[in-house]
Parts: sequence; C-alpha cells; structure tokens
Amino acid sequence: MDFNFDAETEKLRSRLLEFMDEHVYPAEQRMEQSQSTDFSTPPLIEELKSAARERGLWNFFCELPNLSYAPLAEITGWSPKLAPEAVNCSAPDTGNMEVLAQFGTPEQKERWLEPLLGGEIRSAFCMTEPDVASSDATNIETRIRKDGEDYVIDGRKWYASGAMNPNAKLFIVMGKTDLEAARHRQQSMILVPRDTPGVEIVRPMQVFGYRDEWHGGHAEVRFHGVRVPAANLIAGEGEGFAISQARLGPGRIHHCMRLIGMAERGLALMCERTESRIAFGRPLAEQGVIREWIAESRVRIEQARLLVLKTAWLMDTVGNKGAHTEIQAIKIGVPSMAEWVLDKAIQAHGGGGVSQDFVLAELWAAARTLRLADGPDEVHRRSLAKTELARQSAARGQVRAGK
Repeated sequence: MDFNFDAETEKLRSRLLEFMDEHVYPAEQRMEQSQSTDFSTPPLIEELKSAARERGLWNFFCELPNLSYAPLAEITGWSPKLAPEAVNCSAPDTGNMEVLAQFGTPEQKERWLEPLLGGEIRSAFCMTEPDVASSDATNIETRIRKDGEDYVIDGRKWYASGAMNPNAKLFIVMGKTDLEAARHRQQSMILVPRDTPGVEIVRPMQVFGYRDEWHGGHAEVRFHGVRVPAANLIAGEGEGFAISQARLGPGRIHHCMRLIGMAERGLALMCERTESRIAFGRPLAEQGVIREWIAESRVRIEQARLLVLKTAWLMDTVGNKGAHTEIQAIKIGVPSMAEWVLDKAIQAHGGGGVSQDFVLAELWAAARTLRLADGPDEVHRRSLAKTELARQSAARGQVRAGK
C-alpha cells in the first residue's frame, strides 16, 4: 500500500485549502444571516458553488479514485455545512448520482444525472421508514405495484435527507414489488419526480434539535397512490436491495472521509481554546487531563485515517466487494472516533461548547447521527463478526489439513 498522493491530488489539495480559507470559512460567519427559512438553497451556497467551479473544484467523488478523493473529502469535513455542497460532493446527491451512473438508462441519465452533476438540482433518497426496523432493509413496507404501463407507489418514509429543499426535484424511492419473491429480491427502486401527484411532504424531521436547513432538511414523506411510468424503475424489479448495497458502500466511506476532517477541526479548536483559557492559575492545556485528551485525540484520528485510506485503496484495487470488511470497520470505528474527539473538545470549551457560538455541537450531532445513518453500529458489528468467524474457521481448517 502506497498512500502518497500523486501530483494532481496534491494540486487539488492546495487549491481546495486556498478555497476553504478564502471563501468557505469566511462564509460560515455569514451563514446564519443568509439561512433560508423554507429550506431552499441559500444564495451564499450558490456563490460558493460558482467560485468552486471556476477553480476546477467540482465532482471529485466521481472523477477521482477513492484514494485521491479521501484527502479532499477530509478537507471539506472541516466545514460540512458548506464545503461538500460547494464542490457538488454532498450526500445524498453523490449516492443518487452513483446509482444513476451505474444502473440508470440513457434516458434516466439525461433527465436526472446530468443536472445533478451540474449542480442544477438536488435529490433525496427515500429508504428509511418510521413503522419498521429499517436497520434491516428487507423490512420496508412501501409498495410499488405494477399497473399497466405504470407503477403505483404507496408508503411512508422519513429522514429523507434533502427532501425539504424545493430544488430536490428527484426522489429515489425503495419499496417492495413482489412480496412472494426471495427475501432480498422483493425490493425495487424507482424514480419519482417531486411534483408527481400524491407526493406529500409531511414535515421536517429534526436531528438533535437541528433542522439542517443548510442541507435541505430531512423530511417525512408520504406517497399516496403515486403513479409514475414503468420506465422510471431502476435496473429492474427485485434489484432494489442490491442497488442499495452498491450505493451505500461508497456513501459510507465518503462520510468517514469527512468525519476525519470534522475530528481534526474539533482537535484544533480544543488546542486553541485550552491554550488561551486560564483555570486554577495556569492554562487549561497544562492540566493533565486536557493533555491526555489531546494526545488520545491525535492517536485516534491517525488510526482512523489510516484505516480509511486502506479502505479507499482496496476499493480502488479490488473493488467495493473486496473491501467489504474494511468498509464495515470504518463505519463502526470512524463515527465513534469523531464523536469522542468532539465530545472532549466540547468539554474543554465548557458552556461555549454546547452553544451556537462554536461549530462543535453541530459537528458532534452529525458524528453521533452517523452511528445510525447508512446502517447502525450493531448491524455492522454483527456482519463483521460473522465474516471474521468464517475466516477464522477456514484458517483452522487449513491448519488441520496441513496447508
């Protein structure tokens, strides 16, 4: 494994760091004043998008290998409210674009993928449901029924990220087309334009009290007899579960890449705060427990980064399936690492750490949420343990066979 970045990646890193300093961090100060109350994209973000495109900072996730994208995504993680969307690398659009690129028809790509790649529209991914344990995707109850030349959709989804944004013109909806099929062949995915009759945006969902207007919010959505052409089905009936797994692998590592940056910003803020605050006659940074937090934070960040880079390298060299174990490992370890580091940064800031005056509370909420999003910790641990048990059993069998 060689984690050296090539010349092009280094050039993009330098350009992106300058963009963050010159545009993104100053924009954070203006964010609250320009925040939309109706979840529409603030003009400030459109300004950043324009500036990023002018500098060639655009669509990294689909134009670069994972190992090259990793350091760039980490940089955007320093300002997750602004930077990922500024360079058109924000969830859920990246995952939806990858679905369309990999499984979409030429017509679906022309209508939806091209404007998404151009940053002209947003999208939402409708999978999680409030009435079932969605950690098991085979539990979903939304129905997608064939009716002549159409499909009719009925169901209820929530935490459809980005769906509150009126510019989220496309919803990718997962539901069941055949209840009699094998367990993992019952699900399908279908494209639903936002303005289709029967699509009801019920309410915005909060995350630890945050409405995430900058992200387009998270919506509860009901589908009441929503009728779309059969041509809107992605790949074919029964392909939904496989598509979701293909979508979530890259999505998981992208989140982990950004989490490294979020943790780095938390550590930087912790160091700055503890060096400038005096308690009991000396700077907080000279207190033993604070130094322990700082040292432990550095160790945990470096461990997590190396595992993310290894996973990115494997995805590039042996494919997502070959990197499945490592993808699960980072999904378990990296959000917990970032949550721990940010928790210590909050503690070091005292009351300020949980206030709106610092970014820490929002970063912590995002890290904690990612222990649920794209599969909860427990599901990944269960699967990873099953894989490890099988590997160890096979290794014992080879020893007994004298191999």
